[in-house]
Amino acid sequence: MSVAVKAMIRMLPFKQCLADFLRDRRGLAATEFAFIAPVMLVAFFGTVEFCSAVAVDRKVTLIARTLSDLTSQQPPSTSDASTIADLDLQNNFTASMKIITPYDATPTKATISEVYVDSNKKATVQWSKSAVISAGALQATLTSSARQQNDDVSTVVPSQLLVPKTYLIFSEVSYQYVPTIGYVMGKTGVKLSDVSYTRPRQTTCIVYNSVPDLSGGNCPQS
Repeated sequence: MSVAVKAMIRMLPFKQCLADFLRDRRGLAATEFAFIAPVMLVAFFGTVEFCSAVAVDRKVTLIARTLSDLTSQQPPSTSDASTIADLDLQNNFTASMKIITPYDATPTKATISEVYVDSNKKATVQWSKSAVISAGALQATLTSSARQQNDDVSTVVPSQLLVPKTYLIFSEVSYQYVPTIGYVMGKTGVKLSDVSYTRPRQTTCIVYNSVPDLSGGNCPQS
């Protein structure tokens, strides 16, 4: 028997083993799953977190609208003005911020301001107050606002609302949404925010801490 024939005979078991190996599909599904599973999990949790963020964003919009609406409905204390106290503001903040339920309310920050638009269409802050809800608290806690009296907010108010000699109730709400799975949307999360504008419903202006000054008998309009 020639050397070549002997070599081919010795190769036959190897070729058979190689063919058997190529035909063997055992464990293929597990291998494919190992590659696909991380992608599937990221897609799944990403979808869940994205949907939750969208739901929270919608609630932030509702909080802003509710806060400005409740404040603008303050009943009249004179024929031309309404007066709002800290307790009224606290109740308005609490009722509005509870909309975030069932999500955690503590990342919610809200501010309510009254804005006056003068005859030159310049919008300035008359008064402003902010609030937060502490963990486990049933009521919102009033805090100082970043907006100060006489701050110019003309660039913040939409041009369509800059009607001379009118007042606006301006609410601002923000929420720091932090996903449960940090790597899906970032560990620091996403800041969601919205604003809302309403006009005093029953009077010309709403007075807080004697602002605006009603010494002239009516809400100042210049």
